[in-house]
Amino acid sequence: MLHDPSHHTPPPVAAEIKLTDNDADILRRLAGEVAQIASLPVHKEKARLWTKLNDLQSERPMVWINEICWNEMNVNDELALRCEHPWARDQEDQLRKTIYQWRHMPADMIVNDFLVCPLAIHSTDFGIIEDVDVVKTDETSDVVSRHFNIQIKEPEDIEKIKLPKITHNEQATEFSYQAMCKVYDGIMPVHKQGQTHIWFTPWDYLIRWWGIQEAMMDMIMRPEMVHAAVDRMVDAWMVELDQFEQQNLLALDNNNTRVGSGGYGYSSELPGDNYDPDHVRPHNMWGCSNAQIFSEVSPDMQWEFAIKHDMRWLERFGLTYYGCCEPLDRKMHILRRIPNLRKISTSPWCDIERMISEVGSDYVISQKPSPAILAETDWNPKQARQNIREVLEKADGKCHIEFIMKDISTVRYEPHRLWEWSQIAMEEVSRY
Repeated sequence: MLHDPSHHTPPPVAAEIKLTDNDADILRRLAGEVAQIASLPVHKEKARLWTKLNDLQSERPMVWINEICWNEMNVNDELALRCEHPWARDQEDQLRKTIYQWRHMPADMIVNDFLVCPLAIHSTDFGIIEDVDVVKTDETSDVVSRHFNIQIKEPEDIEKIKLPKITHNEQATEFSYQAMCKVYDGIMPVHKQGQTHIWFTPWDYLIRWWGIQEAMMDMIMRPEMVHAAVDRMVDAWMVELDQFEQQNLLALDNNNTRVGSGGYGYSSELPGDNYDPDHVRPHNMWGCSNAQIFSEVSPDMQWEFAIKHDMRWLERFGLTYYGCCEPLDRKMHILRRIPNLRKISTSPWCDIERMISEVGSDYVISQKPSPAILAETDWNPKQARQNIREVLEKADGKCHIEFIMKDISTVRYEPHRLWEWSQIAMEEVSRY
């Protein structure tokens, strides 16, 4: 996520990174394990299958697991961090999670044969963050209940939304890059990488500042104010995107980068013919949007107050993904107005039979099995298998489907539930 509406992200600090021998040894050992995983030929085959899916020539459905409740996953201290330096601990965390997921729940996961050094990019954000009351049920979890205190009440409050400024701290990037090259020398190459896929979601932000009930009512009572606010949010993202492009900070995402709320972005159609490898531009990449809060909003209103505004953003990209948690099975006629649409989120609240009928083979169905099955008192692998099989039987080979298990709040501190779900899903799609 480029932004987090819960806080302002501080700018990166340029500081030389000096590690103890022990920290370096831990990172080198873990990187060696990742290198062994990355060298397996299965990754090329998985990349080919993801490409076929996103090119609408799929050979089988694909499976990926994301948004994992890592606080409940540790087994035999596989995820326990042992480094001391904060930078090293961040590196260690990424390496351990990669190894863990590959070992226990890989599905159609792909591991790169290089390590990524992200550019030290900073955005000043949108000038306003959420004012929220939080309730937790598990102190180790990031999943909380929120009550948002209203900050946008009148038209003049829209001015609280500011246009962001992007900067790249080249020295901070170089310090991190040199540290990685030194630590991983002879094990894995290190590649600098700019901003890949951008999670564009104006309404996810607006409702945190506006209030859900208030925003829904204002679409009827004060539509001009709502249009002005959405326009302001789109303007902010567009200004930011322009800066990314002007400063040459974008990176391709037609690889094992997550796009939208779905799976990987592999596609032979990107970066496209109009591509300069020394300067990636939005039309070489995936775009996305959603309006999760519009679950019970009519198709006409979703077009009027969301998608019509989003079009300014979406039309700049080569391919696009639409949707997240909102059910879209009754809204395909408006989604078809998006000219470069390729993948559509199909949440647990969709009527899957209607979705299959409406989509056909025109787009990828990004199917989201309900993570609730992992949170029940008793784990029911038979039901998990039946849920996947029902989708496949209804699709009957006529659709392009990815299964994305995400939004995993809890597995009741029984990690094997997710491991088994991964195995079950792969068995079912392989049968298909």
